[in-house]
Amino acid sequence: MADVQDDVHEELVWDRRALAAADLLTDARVAQAGVTLPVAGLYPSLHLNLSECYRKLGDLGRAREHLRRAQATIGALGDDGYARMIKDGLAQQVERLR
Repeated sequence: MADVQDDVHEELVWDRRALAAADLLTDARVAQAGVTLPVAGLYPSLHLNLSECYRKLGDLGRAREHLRRAQATIGALGDDGYARMIKDGLAQQVERLR
């Protein structure tokens, strides 16, 4: 839902909801939904999205904090196309936040 919002404030609301929802998940529930990642694999993307929202809003401190959290959780991803996409997004975010 976050990605279809026209207003960055609304996007942030949805991204924060997604993070809160992930905190309630278990690996078993994720697997039941057909997701092949463990719950930990969701966090790099969630924090990357939050980092970008905060960057757009000019809150660079929070943007950098969520970037650090995304980087800290990247090890939960495998070595596939999804992981490469998230890693590329992190690299781009690092450049944007310089």
